[in-house]
Amino acid sequence: MLTEQQVKDAIKGLKDPFLNKTLDELNAIQEIKIKPEKNHVSVKVAIAKTGTGEQLKLQTAVVDSLKKAGAATVGIRFSELPEEELQRHRSSMPQESQGLLSPGAKTTFIAIASGKGGVGKSTVSVNLAVSLARLGKKVGLIDADIYGFSVPDMMGITKRPVVRGEKIIPVERKGVKVVSMGFFVEDNSPIIWRGPMLGKMLNSFFTEVEWGELDYLLLDLPPGTGDVALDVHSMLPSCKEIIVTTPHPTAAFVAARAGAMAIKTEHEVIGVIENMSYFESQVTGEKEYVFGKGGGEKLADELNTEVLGQLPLQQPDWNDEDFAPSIYAEDHPTGKIFTNISERIVTILG
Repeated sequence: MLTEQQVKDAIKGLKDPFLNKTLDELNAIQEIKIKPEKNHVSVKVAIAKTGTGEQLKLQTAVVDSLKKAGAATVGIRFSELPEEELQRHRSSMPQESQGLLSPGAKTTFIAIASGKGGVGKSTVSVNLAVSLARLGKKVGLIDADIYGFSVPDMMGITKRPVVRGEKIIPVERKGVKVVSMGFFVEDNSPIIWRGPMLGKMLNSFFTEVEWGELDYLLLDLPPGTGDVALDVHSMLPSCKEIIVTTPHPTAAFVAARAGAMAIKTEHEVIGVIENMSYFESQVTGEKEYVFGKGGGEKLADELNTEVLGQLPLQQPDWNDEDFAPSIYAEDHPTGKIFTNISERIVTILG
């Protein structure tokens, strides 16, 4: 059975990723609890900045160190260092770069939003990103749906980002640079974080990722009008927005809330995309309007914008050699619709 001193000895040499000081030097190990019957160790650690990719890497290092020391299971909580401790070491902290959020950045932000889940918002996001890249644009994609991240799986991404110096290098797939919360969790684990920590993680996606020059950065927002969507609206005052809905009147009614929030926060809604508009029989060629008609047009009228495109119910053709289960090929009928939508977006944004 581990003692408190052994626990402390196992992790005290690990360094705060921002101050480059050991946990021992920072008096950062604030609490140690041991359950002998289960050989479970839990610790509370204070660091300079919580809710970042660096925190997740430190978390992994703490867990690995304690398991090597003999713990069967490990629990860890993070808090921020007291201000007086930070002041003592402030000179060690690197100057924080605003990255894409800096006033001189020329990237256009495009948020893809929906009022509810299940309308295909992430499918639209990944295909718009790929279609814009096919048009020769420099494109990034943030999977901002931090609780329900799905972009890596949809794009067939199996790699993880690497760290170069102080920056995270995004994974590039099909011409699109991608960052997702899914890269920073193990075994599809659930994210159990409060709103403020989610906001900090999202901010790190803007400021701590080496995006390079981008024409467009797309954000796949979580559905609805919760904490993360609000954070995006406050961080990106000049963001453009596209609302995804289905033709069903109720879906369009709920999507109007997301559009209303965009307008209230002075984001420009540049259009509506209606997904699952119809099913086209491969046998007869007839269109069946499974979810009704008119939801996209009604929503666009309400938000004083236009319908950018209507997408059918149809899955992509899968390619085992270049597997990306949600990406439509450029010559696929739905892929051509995405190309038309992307060309329209480029025209609207000038």
